[in-house]
This record gives sequence, C-alpha cells and structure tokens, in this order.
Amino acid sequence: MHGAATTGRFRRAREGWRMVRAQTSLHPRPFYLAVAGASVFALCTIGSSIAVRWVTDRVIVPRFETGTVAVSTVVAGIGLIIAIGFVRAIGVVVRRTFAGIAMWRIARTLGERVVDRLIRQPISWHQRRPDGDLVARAGVDTDAAVSVLAPIPFATGTALLIVVSAIWLVVSDAVIGTVAVLVFPVLIGINVLYQRRVDRYYTEAQDHLGKLSAAVHESFEGVQLVKAFGAERRETERLATIAGRLRDSRVHAVRLRGTFEALLDVIPSMANVGLLLLGATRVRDGEITVGELSSFIYLFTLLVFPLRLIGYVLSELPHSLAGWRRVQEVTDGPLEPDPYASIGVAA
Repeated sequence: MHGAATTGRFRRAREGWRMVRAQTSLHPRPFYLAVAGASVFALCTIGSSIAVRWVTDRVIVPRFETGTVAVSTVVAGIGLIIAIGFVRAIGVVVRRTFAGIAMWRIARTLGERVVDRLIRQPISWHQRRPDGDLVARAGVDTDAAVSVLAPIPFATGTALLIVVSAIWLVVSDAVIGTVAVLVFPVLIGINVLYQRRVDRYYTEAQDHLGKLSAAVHESFEGVQLVKAFGAERRETERLATIAGRLRDSRVHAVRLRGTFEALLDVIPSMANVGLLLLGATRVRDGEITVGELSSFIYLFTLLVFPLRLIGYVLSELPHSLAGWRRVQEVTDGPLEPDPYASIGVAA
C-alpha cells in the first residue's frame, strides 16, 4: 500500500512536470525571462546579506568601539546596499512582468484551442454534453490550468537561492550554517505533505465547479420548462447539492492551508531564536563576528517567504492539474465524423 502511494506521488509529480513543460513551450521567451529575473533576485538576496555583514563589521561595530568611522567607509556601505537593492528591484520587476505576460498568453492560447476544438466537433457531439460544462472548460478550467505558472519563476529562483545560500552559510560557519540548512528540508517536507493532503480536495472542487456551471446553464436554458412542470424546488435542491459539494471541497482545502500557514510561521521563528542563541555563544567565543551573525539571521529571515512560495506552488499544482486534465479532454479528444458531411459525400 505504501509502495502504491509512493508511485502515485511520483506519477502526479511527472504529470505536473509534463503540464508545465507543455504550457511553457507555447510561449517560452517571456517565461524564461521571468526565470532570469527571479535568478537575479535570488543572487541579490544573498549579496544583500553579505553587504549587511560588511556594513556591520566595518561601520556599525567600529562606531560603537572607537567612536569614529571614515566617511568613505560609510559612503561605500550605503552605496553597496543601494546598488544591490536597485538590481534586486529590477529582478523583481522583470520576473513579475514577464511571468504575468507568459501566464495570460498561455491562457489565451489554451482558450483558443478549446474553442477551436469545440467548433470543429459535430452537433451530435455537442448534444451529448451539457453546454455549461463546455463553457467551463473554455473559461474557468483554462484559468485554473495556468494558475500555477505565475509563481513558478519565483519558485525556480527560490531553489537557486536555497542552494547558493546553503553553500554560503556552511562555508561561512559550519556550525550555524549546518543548523540553518537543516531547517530547509523540514519546511520543504511540510510543503510536500500539504500538497499530498490537499490534492484530492482541489480535484474534487474543480470537478464540482464544472458540474455546477453545467447545471446552472441547463436551468437557464430550460427555465420555461421547469416552470411549466413546477420543478422549481427540484432544480433548487439539485443546484444546492452540487454547490454544497463544491463548498465542502474548498473548505477542506482552506482548513489544510490554514494549518500549513501556521506551521510555516512557527518553525522559522523558533529556528531564528535558536540561531540567535547559538550565534551569541559563537560570537562570545570569538568564532564569528557580529556582522557574520547579523548576515546569518538576515538571510535566514529573507528565506522564509520564498520557501513559503514553494508551498504555494505545490498547493496550486493540484488545482492546475485538475483544470489541465479537463482542458485536455477537449483538446486531445478525437474529432468525431460529422454525419451531415457523410450524407453530403453519399449524395
């Protein structure tokens, strides 16, 4: 049973990777520009912690110890922080701009493909399917399929940030660096566990949303018939049942997300306290400087939000996969022969 669950997780991961690769291949240039911007942001984040160490050791501590600091040193520290912050801001702008461009261009392309496929299917194919469900596949399902794309460049930059910062922390001080790096697998493990737990609720919610759209569309189309047979109560109960299932699935997902957010708040805060206490003893023993300790705490604090973004991507992945599967059922489904065309050929 455990082996089957592990196989299922790997299957979902492969399916998610194939989905992202297929979507980004539609408009690769803006997506890769967004990844480049996220990488610049990640490297500048590490550079800012190095700047904090330099300013602390060269400006702040000497000012308290000797009472004087050279003006050139102060200017150099200010310029270093401003320069890194400016480049980092450019990375943020590039990442956000091109991530949004990539996501909406891909959504437009997918929507056009769905609509084109619907147009090419014969009337007999449409008669066997609710109109509301088809509208949902061209609308809400397309939006759901691409919802994971916007945070992926930031998550990619976060992966680079984790790798480079882990190396830098361990090289700077093996003891504190090792303790800080050990927190990363814990946070990533919580993210993965959350994704596994919330997967089925997002899939159910997306299916119920499609069913609700189809049911509402049917009710609007047949409103005269419903009134003629006095079936208002039956239709109300039917829609309420579907809406209730959609609500329950989303409530379960939100409850899991609340627990997940709380854990991601508590663990880094406790780790920061532990690093501060351990770092104070290292500073007292002369193993590290105050600037090095400040840069460790500063960098670890900056890493918390990007790590949470990995969880956001993992939480959006089931939602996007559910929409992607429904879109593919239309775009990859076989084209049925048009019976009217065959009549014309026979004639």
